[in-house]
Amino acid sequence: VAGSPFKGTATAPVTIALFTDFQCPYCARIGPLLDQVLEKNKGKVKLVFKNFPLNTHPFAQKAAAAALAAGKQGKFWELHDRLFQNYNRLNDQVVQEQAQQLGLDMQKFQKDMNDPQIAQALNQDYQDGVKAGVRGTPTIYVNGSILRNTNTLEGFQAAIDKELTKSGKK
Repeated sequence: VAGSPFKGTATAPVTIALFTDFQCPYCARIGPLLDQVLEKNKGKVKLVFKNFPLNTHPFAQKAAAAALAAGKQGKFWELHDRLFQNYNRLNDQVVQEQAQQLGLDMQKFQKDMNDPQIAQALNQDYQDGVKAGVRGTPTIYVNGSILRNTNTLEGFQAAIDKELTKSGKK
């Protein structure tokens, strides 16, 4: 998870790793729930974003590159949210519009989207997912253990509480 975008406390005892795809409708819907998890567990949880663009989603790879490029201007999460709001209509024009509306330096954004470092980071996320056994999105791990109940706050909380108890932080 090192070097990946995250929300929450960097030194939190619980790390939630989220493997996701910007064209996945299920990934788009999970955002508000993840915000609730972070809100309820301030200082205890770090949410790490990992790209896992599926081959069945033709624009997912490009959207992932766009989010990381926005991150180079400090706007990863802002573009992340906008891409998920538009998951079902992503294309070059939508990405450009969203980046412009965020006030990104468009010349730098375009250059960064094609940066080999970003391509390498995307490939690393994907390879990490393959090694972890990710087959679809969203796939969520809590301190390295796969989370099966990803649809409810209670499902997340049970896994978080278990990890906090293990670490003596509860």
